[in-house]
Amino acid sequence: MRVKICRRSAWGRSRRTNAGQRMPRFDVTATRLDGLKLIQRHKLEDSRGFFSRFFCAEELACAGFSQPVAQMNHTLTHRRGSVRGLHFQYPPHAEDKLVSCLRGKVFDVAVDLRRDSPTFLAWHAEELSAENARSLFIPKGFAHGFQTLADDTELLYLHTTPYVQGAEGGLNPADPALAIAWPLAFADLSARDAAHPFIPSDFRGV
Repeated sequence: MRVKICRRSAWGRSRRTNAGQRMPRFDVTATRLDGLKLIQRHKLEDSRGFFSRFFCAEELACAGFSQPVAQMNHTLTHRRGSVRGLHFQYPPHAEDKLVSCLRGKVFDVAVDLRRDSPTFLAWHAEELSAENARSLFIPKGFAHGFQTLADDTELLYLHTTPYVQGAEGGLNPADPALAIAWPLAFADLSARDAAHPFIPSDFRGV
């Protein structure tokens, strides 16, 4: 069952409560994996188009995004059914990330790699699209990947830690130990991602 953590005001306006606090423009909803949050942005629409707040450090603190944005990355994936991932960074370079879809749509996946977590190696997926205006907040200790559900799909990532080549890790998206229910056959997977080994029996997490 999903639990809403914080909620926008009506129509997403910056209304104030009796205490003088501004109401948020996002709905933040917990998933079954502790710390992994679904964020719904809300659009103000009129005849010209729409306005929406894409990111606000103050308002998204309730989702767990408590560190400054250190890096932003943008991907374009041409072919429907392509898979990227599953990627993570080892401590002390572990990162929180906020993943959003700017064009097209994806099956976005996070895998819990946290040592001693009750949901260790469990995965959760959300469909992110330009139309549904959803983002996924992925905290430290998770691997992330996605499969495109449309051609020419673009994602934007906000990271709290820069990419560090020596700290990168990866899981094989076809690993039967994870048993991720990818919605489509793999249309494209990089040689680098395909070379990630399956999880060894002695893997204890990060």
